[in-house]
Amino acid sequence: MSSGVLFDALARRRPDDVVFCGTDGKWRVSEVEQEIEELADRLADSRVLAIYADNSPDWAIADLAALKAATVVLPLPLFFSKSQLTHALVQSATDLVLTDQPERILDLNLGFTVGEKRRNLFWLRREVEPIELPAGTAKISFTSGSTGLPKGVCLSGAGLLETAHALCVRLSDIGIARHLAVLPLAVLLENNAGIYAPLLRGAEIHLPALASLGWRGMAGFDPQALHRKVTEVHPDSLILVPELLKSWSLFLVHSGQRAPDGLSYVAVGGSHVEANLMTQARQLGVPAYQGYGLTECGSVVSLNRPGDDGKGVGRPLPHVRVTIRDGEIHVATPAFLGYLGDPPFTSFEYPTGDLGNFEDTGRLHLSGRRKNLLITSFGRNISPEWVEAALLAQPQIAQAVVVGDNQAVLGAIVVPLPGLAAADLAAAIVGANEVLPDYARVGRWLTVEPFLVQSGLLTGNGRPVRAAILNQYAAALVALYGDQFKQYAEESVHVVL
Repeated sequence: MSSGVLFDALARRRPDDVVFCGTDGKWRVSEVEQEIEELADRLADSRVLAIYADNSPDWAIADLAALKAATVVLPLPLFFSKSQLTHALVQSATDLVLTDQPERILDLNLGFTVGEKRRNLFWLRREVEPIELPAGTAKISFTSGSTGLPKGVCLSGAGLLETAHALCVRLSDIGIARHLAVLPLAVLLENNAGIYAPLLRGAEIHLPALASLGWRGMAGFDPQALHRKVTEVHPDSLILVPELLKSWSLFLVHSGQRAPDGLSYVAVGGSHVEANLMTQARQLGVPAYQGYGLTECGSVVSLNRPGDDGKGVGRPLPHVRVTIRDGEIHVATPAFLGYLGDPPFTSFEYPTGDLGNFEDTGRLHLSGRRKNLLITSFGRNISPEWVEAALLAQPQIAQAVVVGDNQAVLGAIVVPLPGLAAADLAAAIVGANEVLPDYARVGRWLTVEPFLVQSGLLTGNGRPVRAAILNQYAAALVALYGDQFKQYAEESVHVVL
């Protein structure tokens, strides 16, 4: 499926139809088409365009113009650390950045210079040797990273648009005429399901600044701001990660309110969603439905919906083929072309690393991961070894195991040096956090006795035995996180979108 289907969908609408609504006003069909054409001409000489900016119509229009110009797009999350930004820009050989924070890019000292400012975005260019990308690459999506230096996923435009079209087919009978983008547009799920799919449907897309939706960085998330924005916009659809759904639901309960009338569909993905959270949300007027997917598969693989809902993550969308091999979920999709810097992906099926099965009705169920990857309730992929290395780099910390799967904040089971004062341990954890991005910082910790080979908590070569440690301190972890942590040692369910 070519990118032309998006522009054909725009062309079929009336010229004065509203396409995008942002903080600075509305964009109608004729204005969007003209801006896309002008930007596409200006992008013709650029090989890789990075977009590093807050949500806005400018972000979406730049992305669409790049599709039209066949310029590869690199969406950069605002939560990336300085080292991760540098890694993504260097590995991709990006030669153009559109940003509303030019000082952050210039501070990387990668040779970018400011050329101009068009509307709200600065154009930063540099001369750099191009790299070879898999044929057909339209987008390079760097995830939050299971290590400090995440891999770039090369995706085809055809595969992304097939996903968007499949979403439209699956939800065709649900009245979605207005979508409110709550997640950052640099997150592939919102980019694809919140921009491309609504455009194919002819919907109006609201793209307010992230702060107006409640995003507060390290200060957390303000659900009251989200509720105000949903009340103001009256959207038909939203996409949330579990932590936002939980936060909003708790706000509604404590304030004695319900979700505004008119919501038809709220997709929830990014990590495991507790069944009781979905039930509570629906009782509060939030029509929440769980889905499953991952970046390598173009975002969404399966989805629940009204009239076809269950405890799992729904039926696969029509554009993918999902099979279970030795308990692992494999997905055949045209989206994934390979990882940046690696040979092109030539296998027809992508092994997801997720364990699962199909029930008799054809709905997909997840049952865990093959590896130790933690996925927070904000949908961030984190390798515990990465965070543990930062902790162990502090001389005050002797041993550490990081936890936090399906949680909003990472925790750590820490063995400090003998006799270390609590204040000194806290200072050491602050020191470790300073070298980590916001989403990978430790916010809670337990102080425990040393892990020993004799107690079964340490292997002969000095590695912590994670399952044994989690079991040993299960009660303390429940006290640290609450009852929601009880299932951690028994079942670790991961969903990557």
